[in-house]
Amino acid sequence: MEFLPERLEEYVNDHTSPENDVLSELNRQTHLKVLQPRMLSGHLQGRVLSMMSKMVQPQRILEIGTYTGYAALCLAEGLRDHGELITIDVNYELEDMVKSYIDKAGFSDKINLKIGDALEIIPQLDRSFDIVFIDADKTNYSNYYDLLIDHLPQGAIIIADNVLWSGKVIGNVKQNDDDTKAIKAFNDKIQSDHRVENVLFPVRDGLMVIRKK
Repeated sequence: MEFLPERLEEYVNDHTSPENDVLSELNRQTHLKVLQPRMLSGHLQGRVLSMMSKMVQPQRILEIGTYTGYAALCLAEGLRDHGELITIDVNYELEDMVKSYIDKAGFSDKINLKIGDALEIIPQLDRSFDIVFIDADKTNYSNYYDLLIDHLPQGAIIIADNVLWSGKVIGNVKQNDDDTKAIKAFNDKIQSDHRVENVLFPVRDGLMVIRKK
């Protein structure tokens, strides 16, 4: 589902800083070689993530859901010197591709890719992150949030992707699939959590930006 008319979307992209050569190549290769390329953050959302990261200037970032690594490269642009981004994904088949583009982007000393179940890996981590980006299986969004929120420092930012879920969040409740139900439950959970403040940005498929008070 497209949320903006094509011409307006083109105008938005034309008035957004371009992606660099490595990101452009990764974007193209993902569309050529990988299933479900719509999962890629892409130009506009990637620049939004980069801008947010540069504004926060994080020391540590956690990404849940790597896919081909596009969002990780964008978020890493804002890391401080000697900063670290940990990204977790269950799909080992994309590991070589992700690592190759981490190397091409010059972030091999900053981005740490972990392959496995994020629900098992997260409790093993030092969970003091400045930014968390959630873009994995939708049914576990609330579980990821619960694993992290009490451990994050004041002012930490959580960004959750796909929170509009192609518009299904305003559809008929009785017809909702499990993913839609999970996204709606997550959005309601954030809206009622007094520990945080939040804004739902209608960027692409929806970014919920959450700040811990």
